[in-house]
Amino acid sequence: MGTGADGVGAPIWTVGVDIGSVGVKAVLMRGSEWADRCVVPTGWNPGETGTDACARLLERNGLTRGDVARTVATGYGRNAVEADGRVTEISCHAVGAGRLFRDGEPGGVRTILDIGGQDSKAIALDRDGNVVNFLMNDKCAAGTGRFLQNMAVMLGCTLDDFSSLPDDLEPRAISSMCTVFAESEVVGLLAQGVDKRALSLGLLDSVASRAEGMLRRVGLHEPVAFTGGVSRSRSLVRLLEKRLGCAVRVSPDSQFAGALGAALLAQKQALRGREPHRS
Repeated sequence: MGTGADGVGAPIWTVGVDIGSVGVKAVLMRGSEWADRCVVPTGWNPGETGTDACARLLERNGLTRGDVARTVATGYGRNAVEADGRVTEISCHAVGAGRLFRDGEPGGVRTILDIGGQDSKAIALDRDGNVVNFLMNDKCAAGTGRFLQNMAVMLGCTLDDFSSLPDDLEPRAISSMCTVFAESEVVGLLAQGVDKRALSLGLLDSVASRAEGMLRRVGLHEPVAFTGGVSRSRSLVRLLEKRLGCAVRVSPDSQFAGALGAALLAQKQALRGREPHRS
């Protein structure tokens, strides 16, 4: 349980909110303990949604804004929400993933892949968890959750259907990662009678291929962690492991890595603010 700077004060409540293009994730921490979390669709007003997500956490835990020492926002919409601080996604995902996968030891993660709704990130960390390199794809939907969502509509299925495709199924290669061209290609292959499950696996493998390239460019070191909502696809994790030649670690809370990191950074900032000034 976290306490004040003197070690005996009341636990510090902090909030981290990650405003993505598809979903807003919010995490409430009580000292060093993860108290609560929520995720809601971003909608048309990211700032309002972010504020509502934070308010939802406080209300169901019997708190008011005055009880929270600090709120830190991250994600593409971090400037749209009222917060005490704003931190880049790269820093927040590094801190959040380090907490999710630390197994009680420092340096529990060396490389992070994050695939969100509209961007993807590869982050390299040193043994102490500091960011040493990163790549970010935020100019094109290729290889993101949005890309897979569009393809799922074309195939008449859902993103959940992409999660557990048969292990012995051979993927049908997709030559284009451009959403427009890939849609045309998928339509043509479906007309030829190609199994849509093989097409689904081929689309996932194209995402895995793109992710592999990003990870190797930043400097691939194990352990590798996968964060973001797309990490829930077990089939994609399996394809990544095959391409990378190593295990890829996923947590049930992987999509909260950015918000968790923001909440942890808020905690550090709040504790620093309580430290007595030394003359």
